[in-house]
Amino acid sequence: MPSIVYRGVGPRIAYERRISGLTQADLARSAGTALGTIRKIERGERGVSDAVLDAIADALDIDPARLLPDKERPDDRAHQSMPGLSSVLATYDVPEGGPFRPLPALAEAVAPVVAWRLGAQYVRVARTAPDLLTELCHALHGAEPGDRPTVARLLVDVCRAADAVAYKYGAQDLSARLIDLMRWAARQTDDPVVDATTAYVRTETFFAARAHSAGLRALELAADRAHMSSAAEAVAARGALHMRAAVIAGRAGDGDATVTHLDAARILGDQVPEGVYNGTAFGPDSVRIHEVSVAVSLGEDHLGRALKLAREWAPPRGLPAERRSGFYIELGRAQLWSGRPDAAFESLKVARRIAPQHAREHRWVKEDAATLRRLKRADAESLSNFAEWCNARAGA
Repeated sequence: MPSIVYRGVGPRIAYERRISGLTQADLARSAGTALGTIRKIERGERGVSDAVLDAIADALDIDPARLLPDKERPDDRAHQSMPGLSSVLATYDVPEGGPFRPLPALAEAVAPVVAWRLGAQYVRVARTAPDLLTELCHALHGAEPGDRPTVARLLVDVCRAADAVAYKYGAQDLSARLIDLMRWAARQTDDPVVDATTAYVRTETFFAARAHSAGLRALELAADRAHMSSAAEAVAARGALHMRAAVIAGRAGDGDATVTHLDAARILGDQVPEGVYNGTAFGPDSVRIHEVSVAVSLGEDHLGRALKLAREWAPPRGLPAERRSGFYIELGRAQLWSGRPDAAFESLKVARRIAPQHAREHRWVKEDAATLRRLKRADAESLSNFAEWCNARAGA
């Protein structure tokens, strides 16, 4: 993938470095970069390649997007990954023989990709996923029978991360094909929890097509088939299906089904501690966030519940960044529809601060920023800057 060179990032790197209490030498050492390079970047004497930007962001433990001027878009690398992903999808079931690492090394390589997805670090996923998917396909076809389920599960995890990139960046056909690959790999794990997780992710295809009633039926069938074990991972898998079913039922306008599934998710959420189970955040806090999403899906008569919940509770920092950002995006829409544009704008800014890449590519952020720009012309500069940052259009 060709490297991108970013300009004008020096002052932001210097600011974040000082906030972190690091010297230039500390940052150079942590980022694996020459001290002279860091000095030149901070003085604005040279640009930053995407690889160096990622290394510096890793050393500072922040999203690379925070280091870029507002008008710079870090998503070119995400779009550049699409042909590589398409190539994998064309050959996954008949791959040419190729090298692959031992199973422990593959698992070690997959773990950060899952963490990047949960943290809405889509550009990092995009840089890694095509080659890792290719390697995992080689590994799956060359694995010993006893190792195949484990390799297949790793393939599911990376498919899901790659799908997050495709779906968030609007490549819906590619997203659907990645989910097909995910389902193919899931069948080879012989694990009902992985099957349930795949059904959870597949709902994206129904959201994209606005086929909400069909999506609800698919989730209900998956929930009926879900493993009834009392193990935390199995409980969380069933709960996540009900949680997502509540949201899509709301989009379908089925209030009774919404209540039924949200109640089921709440009961199951109380049985396990909040955590990430098989790549999905689930527990009491995740269910509360989905209560806001459900209220927004159901519309005007239910918005008061979302606003009341937000007055009494906020997502804890321990939740994945993508989920916390989503809460504030949903809350912002509820506030906007309730005639509170100032509060809505504040919520969108919080969502941006938590997970810039997630907020920037979210359709509702673009729509709501465009609406706010029309409503709040007195605040034209700040709103215009935000709208330009997320590429909101007047007709959104």
